[in-house]
Amino acid sequence: MIMLEIKGVKKSYGEFQLDCSLNVEKGRITGLVGENGAGKSTLFKAVLGLISYDAGEIKILGKTQEELSEKDKEELGVVLAEAGFTGYLKGKDAEAVLDRLYPKFEAEKFHQMCEEYQIPLNKFIKEYSTGMKAKLNLIIALTHQAEFLMLDEPTAGLDVGAREGMLDILRAYMEEKPERSILISSHISSDLEHLCDDIYVIHKGKIVLHEEMDTILEKYAVLKVSEEQYRAMDKSYLLKEKKEVFGIACLTNEKQYYMENYPEIVVESGSLDQVILMLTGGERG
Repeated sequence: MIMLEIKGVKKSYGEFQLDCSLNVEKGRITGLVGENGAGKSTLFKAVLGLISYDAGEIKILGKTQEELSEKDKEELGVVLAEAGFTGYLKGKDAEAVLDRLYPKFEAEKFHQMCEEYQIPLNKFIKEYSTGMKAKLNLIIALTHQAEFLMLDEPTAGLDVGAREGMLDILRAYMEEKPERSILISSHISSDLEHLCDDIYVIHKGKIVLHEEMDTILEKYAVLKVSEEQYRAMDKSYLLKEKKEVFGIACLTNEKQYYMENYPEIVVESGSLDQVILMLTGGERG
């Protein structure tokens, strides 16, 4: 089953144009990665019906925004960048709101997670650090038995340790019920590299890559070649090229082919970070 289907969604803001298609399948963690301003938050807002869009179609749980019932909406857990409860509530007030909002709200789990991640429920939210607010937002999304999480930059503003802690929370959530699904966006690709099943790379409002995470780690590579080597090599499997001081860097999704046929060239296994840098900064092959 497809939990989220985005077909040809377009949205224009002045110079910026979003034009995207994307699917999230049941039982999978799908990542959306791109630099700040690439269109990640715009896409999330369109999915949640917070902004209108100019063309295309969005279906959540197989239904359009208008067709979703209150019961369907309870299946969704959402974290939006720069959103959350007003700072003039205390953490414990947020709990009371959630209890009324979600029939399946798990108060005990909420308390347990707040204690574990040191969220002071008696303090006003405006007194929380960036990290505390981010953790509270994620805890809220995780404590009403949602089947599908949509998380826009949930690790923004957190240090490495705190980010890893939040990714562990998400792994545990999926292990609890493997048929759940997550769409998670970030501009920090290393966060998604060891979490996601598949990745969409968004650049200037467009999807420039959709690939299985395992395939990126196993088959993608950056080839570092001199101009002479470049002229002599088979360019059939090059996705992007970029001029460098040493010659030319080439992105390929057929690492093995070049290792076997051109043993003299330098082959650097592709990390997600490298692949993104090449896709968003290189010239097309």
